[in-house]
Amino acid sequence: MTSNRFLSGASLATLALFMIPGVAAAQDAAVAMASAEPQVSEIEEVVVFGRGETRQQASVKAEAIAIEAPGSSPLKAIERLPGVSFQSADAFGSYEWSARISLRSFNQNQLGFTLDGVPLGDMSYGNHNGLHISRAIISENVARVDVAQGSGALGTASSSNLGGTVEFTSRMPTEEFGVDVSGAFGSDDTLRGFVRLDTGALGSVGTRLSVSYADQSADKWKGEGEQKQQQINASFVQPIAAGELRGFVNHSERRENDYQDLSLDMIDRLGRDWDNISANYALAVQVADIYRANPAGDCTTNAYPSPIKCVDDAYYDAAGLRDDTIGSLTLDYPVTDSFRISLTGYGHTNEGQGLWWTPYVATPTGAKGQGGSVIADPAPLAVRTTEYDIDRKGAIGSATLDLGGHSIEAGFWVEDNDFNQARRYYGLSRSGDGGRDSLDFLENPFATEWEYNFNTQTTNLYLQDTWSITDALTVNAGFKSLTVENEASTVVGANKTGSIKAEDNFLPQVGVSYDLNADHQLFASYAENMRALESSNTGGPFSASAAGFAALKNTLEPESSRTIEAGWRFRFDGGLQGSVAAYDVEFENRLLTVALGAPILGLGNGIQNVGSVKSRGFEAAALWAFAPDWSAFGSYSYNDSTYEDDVRDGAGVLVAATAGKRVVATPENLFRAELSYDNGAVFGTLAAAYTGERFSSYLNDESADAYTTVELTAGYRFDGTGGWLDGTEVQINVTNLTDEDYISTVGSGGFQNTAGRQTFLPGAPRQVFASLRRRF
Repeated sequence: MTSNRFLSGASLATLALFMIPGVAAAQDAAVAMASAEPQVSEIEEVVVFGRGETRQQASVKAEAIAIEAPGSSPLKAIERLPGVSFQSADAFGSYEWSARISLRSFNQNQLGFTLDGVPLGDMSYGNHNGLHISRAIISENVARVDVAQGSGALGTASSSNLGGTVEFTSRMPTEEFGVDVSGAFGSDDTLRGFVRLDTGALGSVGTRLSVSYADQSADKWKGEGEQKQQQINASFVQPIAAGELRGFVNHSERRENDYQDLSLDMIDRLGRDWDNISANYALAVQVADIYRANPAGDCTTNAYPSPIKCVDDAYYDAAGLRDDTIGSLTLDYPVTDSFRISLTGYGHTNEGQGLWWTPYVATPTGAKGQGGSVIADPAPLAVRTTEYDIDRKGAIGSATLDLGGHSIEAGFWVEDNDFNQARRYYGLSRSGDGGRDSLDFLENPFATEWEYNFNTQTTNLYLQDTWSITDALTVNAGFKSLTVENEASTVVGANKTGSIKAEDNFLPQVGVSYDLNADHQLFASYAENMRALESSNTGGPFSASAAGFAALKNTLEPESSRTIEAGWRFRFDGGLQGSVAAYDVEFENRLLTVALGAPILGLGNGIQNVGSVKSRGFEAAALWAFAPDWSAFGSYSYNDSTYEDDVRDGAGVLVAATAGKRVVATPENLFRAELSYDNGAVFGTLAAAYTGERFSSYLNDESADAYTTVELTAGYRFDGTGGWLDGTEVQINVTNLTDEDYISTVGSGGFQNTAGRQTFLPGAPRQVFASLRRRF
């Protein structure tokens, strides 16, 4: 795909369809917008409490995503759920370098994520085994998000879900022909267009097809740069007798200029709006010249242009580039009335570069530029990349036997993942802008610092029985067997060729639900989980030095967890429903990754086993439809998570006194309140969210303050007017309504034992977006 602006491609078609009266008048009422006549009952379904589940679970539907700013990540919609903490430095929650989600005290790379059952890996920025949901599917095509806060189902295709799971379900092609179009614009030159075509059921065979395209671009809210993405989604459903064959292929091309990671000292000295100096390449060259002339004088005697004090204050630019294609084919078939099978095959390819203009490395004489010509005037800085190439394929299967009171299910998941990762340097000229575009894949490196090939083989088998003892009492019990083998082959750099393995053949899970009556249900569950080790040179054991990896590989134990939870789901007359839950979690072999040096140096990590971590908490959520057209929603979460042991070296010498310290980036308190109105024409939501203090060092000597943000959504549906606007929906979103000055992301540059790291990203200021939507 080639980059284009809003008023071309899908966006031009969007506006054209809105502007043609004849097209609007000719539409059949049967395919009018599904949201044209929302009632209180539909408002209630925006958030779904997991009735019937034996574990804590809640869900949000497409309506909850639709009220967010256009193009927002589905993760932003689930932050309203209890136990969910989500931060991002942009208004949409889709800027991947900053996006962070945690469930209870489990951070992002300890969770499991799937799309229509297909594994997305741990969705970390430098992902080695998947991709972020913002690239996996267009947000308008997400039908539902299911969140298991404590422990996901045994059949979830994930090797990282030490904690909970987040399962995304896509919109299936519709039974009727239809076209969805939407367009949006707003702050910082945000422009977005989306179009989706559903064929409806075709002929006697009943094939249903859908194809979608989205194009979004926005300037950064501070500094210079752009964040843009184009996506194509295609899916089909083919009935086969009583069964169904379905599949999808989704492609994404994402280009993001980064914000600069800041330390608290930098925020105090330079302000929250300080950023990369991308508009002033001459200044970047000057700073690099001064640093390289006297590295020992950095932050002390070096006379950088004001207000710069240290070379790390002022990088020129940084960016993330990702191209992904993911697809799957699934067969669901009832062999008999009591026996059903499901089989999915999937594949995913990724090419990516993370770019950083570094003053620590100069362009050497003889280095080539982007076009292949020798650079005549080498600069005192260069572009440092981390490069990614993923090629994974796998299969998921299950068989369910219904024996009346018992439903027995057995299944498997296997995956073969090839991952190539490299660190390279690219030359820059001293003049002009350096001769490199930060949003283009770079070519002609002058050096490869390291390169590794990784292969990861995953096998997960499970067996479970759901026993309906009575109409009111259900017990679910089973176990899974998980084996993950990681092999590394050194191409360039320190020798880390070798293998590691994580295996546990008995990870049990037991749950029970009991209906006190039709409106009240109790549930409880117990689960054990293991997190596989990471195949990457920037995270996990392979990111240690060669000597460190050699010392670790034969003794390292994977992280494991034991989760106990219990709760109550309720529904009262007067439109009040909700849930409360309490939990107790214990981690073993908790591995702390200690970042070495400034993030831009890429010096690798130290790996610390802090032993045990304990997490206890309480969470509650309620939805109250208290009057016609009105509803209120609220959720509260309390979490107490601490490291139980100190970090000691092999000789028993104290390295870090972490015992009793709070887990980093984990707020103790989360609170959200929403007030919504919807009379079928006018609709709106006012939401406020409080996030408590979060520590940024393992010794808790530094933290980001608590903050509260407010968001407003307001809109109008033109329905029944008889004019050409009939069926059109207009929506306004105001993010950070009160213009709160706060730190959003903690940990963007990793964590260390003590304070001072550049690892904070301030949240976006107040921004306003307007959108139009219509289904023809």
